[in-house]
Amino acid sequence: IAINMSSFYDFKAKTLEGQELTMSNFKGKAVLIENTASLWGTTARDFTQMNELSEKYSGDLVILAFPTNQFGHQENSDGQEIINSLAHVRPGNNFKSKAIMFAKIDVNGENEHPLFKWLKKNLPSPSDDSEAILKLLADPNLITWKPINRSDIAGNFEKFLISPDGAPVKRYSRNFLTSDIGSDIKNLIK
Repeated sequence: IAINMSSFYDFKAKTLEGQELTMSNFKGKAVLIENTASLWGTTARDFTQMNELSEKYSGDLVILAFPTNQFGHQENSDGQEIINSLAHVRPGNNFKSKAIMFAKIDVNGENEHPLFKWLKKNLPSPSDDSEAILKLLADPNLITWKPINRSDIAGNFEKFLISPDGAPVKRYSRNFLTSDIGSDIKNLIK
């Protein structure tokens, strides 16, 4: 898939409900994008922190969650099953994500979603862990996609921050706490 898209606002993706959503809907807002999974060890923490950021920066921030099953088969569900898993398992207690939930996609390899191809082209490695993909590549049994690229996402809950004018700002590893992105968000929306 060629990356003809020059702007974040050129991309579209399907929500969990099957509605096509254009990123231009988010012009003027900071956007936090995370590739997610409902059965990962940090699912409860990451989704809870996404909700906290969404509440703290309400009106100025949009969070987009893109489930993927490319890392340890931690997202075997589709559609409403993902919502049910978040509500009743992790985090549980009838949890409702304040992130916009998208249909399950690939974030790496030949079938990667064009938005993630663009994100990785513009932000080739996490700012806090540029060696994350090399650590993953150390165990070839963990790689479920081809071709493999140095800019590939290395696990669930990598994060990408987009400025209110649509520019890619920063990429964070799965180990970087979602809540700690708050200061970068605050600087973008001043």
